[in-house]
Amino acid sequence: MSLRRLVLPAVLAMLVAAAPAIAADNPDSARLSQRLTALDADPQLNTFAAYERLQARQAVSALDQAAKRDRPGAVYVAERRVQIAESSARSQSMQRELDRLDRERGELLVEASRQDAARTRAENERLRLQAQMQAEEAERLRLQSEADAASLQDVETALKGVAGAQAARLNAAREREAKLAREEAELVTGGKLPSSKRDSRGEVFALGKGAFGAGKASLSDSAQATAKTLAAYADASSSPGVRVEVTAADAKLAQRRAEAVRDALVAGGWTQGKVQVIGRAGKADRAEVVVQTK
Repeated sequence: MSLRRLVLPAVLAMLVAAAPAIAADNPDSARLSQRLTALDADPQLNTFAAYERLQARQAVSALDQAAKRDRPGAVYVAERRVQIAESSARSQSMQRELDRLDRERGELLVEASRQDAARTRAENERLRLQAQMQAEEAERLRLQSEADAASLQDVETALKGVAGAQAARLNAAREREAKLAREEAELVTGGKLPSSKRDSRGEVFALGKGAFGAGKASLSDSAQATAKTLAAYADASSSPGVRVEVTAADAKLAQRRAEAVRDALVAGGWTQGKVQVIGRAGKADRAEVVVQTK
């Protein structure tokens, strides 16, 4: 424990004990001392901003001892010190609440990633809604903190750091969930998912060049197996839908190929009504399956 933490409570206790005498001689001191006493008595705030409250007590004490010509300046300084102590206590209290919410949210997301495959879809939706409510509560506290302590720039910096950490943990939890879904799909089907990338559409899987025969719309055996594994992956990852995008030199061929991929996904267990098929003419043959994210 630092020397500052040991000394501050003792100094505060001495200043609080002297408050009745100060209050009797100076109405401004009495008013400001009452505010500090109320702050000390608040069970939600009295453990915060010990240094700022000490400064405020010292400023009130200096006001009481100030000569008459110096009193206006001393009143201003004491008033500002008391305001800073109050704002700092509220800001630190809300920061602790934000940290608690952040920890709870992180624990919920980690717990969600550990759920077994059979309960993943229902449990993840519940946890997502709960995390959203906590995020809204955190945003409300952030806005209240800004309004209450707009002059404290360090509070805003801390809040940005918390938001960044939350986003990083949420992304990590999503990656873990996707890894579990990938492992489940490959285990159930015995197939192998192709490599993927993420863009604004979702997670994009590219079928290999050998997925179709030259000038044909039917899938090869290996592409059929890949489509089955993709269907299992989309189901395990609670995807709201799948989009098949195919380009070929001939638009009609591209459309038929896209429909062939859709049929393979449906045969693999995916719901037909949740597949969007897009076939269009292009300079190069390309077939992509986009697993859409929430």
